[in-house]
Amino acid sequence: MAIKRRTKVEPAFSMSSMTDIVFLLLIFFLVTSTLINPNALRLLLPKSTNQISAKATVSVSIKHYPELGTYTYHINGDPQAVPFADIEPALQLLLRDSDDPTFSIYADRTVPIEEVVNLMNIAKRNQYKVILATAPE
Repeated sequence: MAIKRRTKVEPAFSMSSMTDIVFLLLIFFLVTSTLINPNALRLLLPKSTNQISAKATVSVSIKHYPELGTYTYHINGDPQAVPFADIEPALQLLLRDSDDPTFSIYADRTVPIEEVVNLMNIAKRNQYKVILATAPE
């Protein structure tokens, strides 16, 4: 007498648990990537309600030391200060392959407008777009 099995073994592999894990990892990395602050310098930015949708690839920060009466310039939040004469060549190097060259200016609230205008003149000479960073109100 031949006994037959009623259930057959299926060689298929269920991918539903694997897709759940990938989806959770994707959400985790999206949330943690928005928490990264590209500006490492502590600056008191002026406040504004306007927001811009353009993303700058390079940032130039101006730090003011009122007790010394000096200013330091930092590119991409680097703690190492860059002399003003070296900013234009550095921007040209960083933005040369960009199809829409844009950089943002992070200026301390106490920085005179003349220093900001000097950076804007660099942008005008090289036909760059400029974003003036502000703190939200």
